[in-house]
Amino acid sequence: MENNKSTKEIPAYAGTLRSHIVEVPECIRDATGIKIFGRRIKAIAFTTDVAIIRNINADAILAVYPFTPQPAIMRAIMLAADMPVFAGVGGGMTRGSRVIDLARDAEFEGAFGVVLNAPTSNDSLRGLKKQIDIPIIITVVSAHSDIDARIEAGADILNVSGAENTAVIVREIRARYPRIPIIATGGPNDDTIREVIAAGANAITYTPPSNGDLFAESMRRYRLATEDIK
Repeated sequence: MENNKSTKEIPAYAGTLRSHIVEVPECIRDATGIKIFGRRIKAIAFTTDVAIIRNINADAILAVYPFTPQPAIMRAIMLAADMPVFAGVGGGMTRGSRVIDLARDAEFEGAFGVVLNAPTSNDSLRGLKKQIDIPIIITVVSAHSDIDARIEAGADILNVSGAENTAVIVREIRARYPRIPIIATGGPNDDTIREVIAAGANAITYTPPSNGDLFAESMRRYRLATEDIK
């Protein structure tokens, strides 16, 4: 019997020069997404490389890096990005009033949210909540985190980053908090991404290949093409 169910095809244009952009795993589109300021965000690229940022089809950028946050770096990222940016503003080595100053600067520059590291105190979270009007995203690395206290202190979104335990942590949080928005790391492949989505994550962070890895592949193709010319 013929299947009468219609299939909607999405028209697409890739061009020539941008036909090899970095694409996030398609299975991330199965997530519900988080709606922020009218934009639905499902796939979040974890990168600060402006070349990658200009050539990836993610819905947003998670700009967190292992140095003291600097406004100059954040401005460069937001200037390059044509999608929302969630700005890391500290919470580990960087604390106190400096975090608030960085968060206010990020908001003024157009960030869609600020990201705080797991060591951030609840007092700092409360102080920051009084100062900005964009979402505060708090990183969760353990199932033993006091989520009640985080939410009470002002966390708007949870960012679960528990390595191989991420899906377990997400599942435990979702069972207790059905409505809290959850971003989570997707892991190394489609299966781990689907597992995290099934556990209850609304949006997924994806780490794209590095600029060096992508260029190495390009150089490999160039060498093969050169051999063909001979």
